[in-house]
Amino acid sequence: MDLGLKDRIALVCGASKGLGLAAAHGLAKEGAKLAICSRNKDDIQKAAGEIAQISQVEVLGISADLSKTEDARRFVQEAKDHFGRIDILVNNTGGPPSLPFAEISDEQWKGAFDLTFMSAVTLIRECLPQMITQQYGRIINLTSVAVKQPLDGLILSNAVRTGLIGLAKTLSTNYATYNILINNVCPGYTLTERVRELAKVVANRRAISPEEVIKEWEAQIPMGRLGKPEELADLIVFLASERASYITGATIQVDGGYYKGLM
Repeated sequence: MDLGLKDRIALVCGASKGLGLAAAHGLAKEGAKLAICSRNKDDIQKAAGEIAQISQVEVLGISADLSKTEDARRFVQEAKDHFGRIDILVNNTGGPPSLPFAEISDEQWKGAFDLTFMSAVTLIRECLPQMITQQYGRIINLTSVAVKQPLDGLILSNAVRTGLIGLAKTLSTNYATYNILINNVCPGYTLTERVRELAKVVANRRAISPEEVIKEWEAQIPMGRLGKPEELADLIVFLASERASYITGATIQVDGGYYKGLM
């Protein structure tokens, strides 16, 4: 199936590892040119080189801390200056820390809001004018299955990520007439570095091993295993493509059946 992504320009955030890196690889394999970012300059340059070598597409690696408005704006501007336009935006940031509610400070609440919500606000705001002009755009937000079924121990993520869903649904109706499609993807438990670290945090609190924590999570998933990053990336690539031309305002989980709700 031709997804119509060859030579499209895609921005992928948080792409030095994990789900963001998998999404970048997936888009590159379909021929999209990429601007990718993460906080660490060495890590993002390494990822850019790896993707370019494997997929033979142009990849621009930019270091940016998306919790800082000026960095988010600079990332978009550098991508525009280099490629001339932006067709696809994949919003993705590392999740807030796992802490008990009573231990979360005001600064940590604000930090989670800036990182997870305001970064998306800034990036979307910077990309929309050109997408309106060219009458084309795809915006995909990586959130979490927690927006449909809150996860134990992730109060910051449960609270802040849900706001992004409301933003995306509203914008999807406002900009659909410009052929700008805005959707959310919700990974469940996926075997990434963040999930391994979360397993360690939970294990330390309960005095068990991280392996035992992961087995408990797997037992809650009908498919009996954690997801692979590339399985989420496949959905992102499809939503970014020409084949998803009538899908907007959707929030879709990739979780092996973990979420038990109807919608």
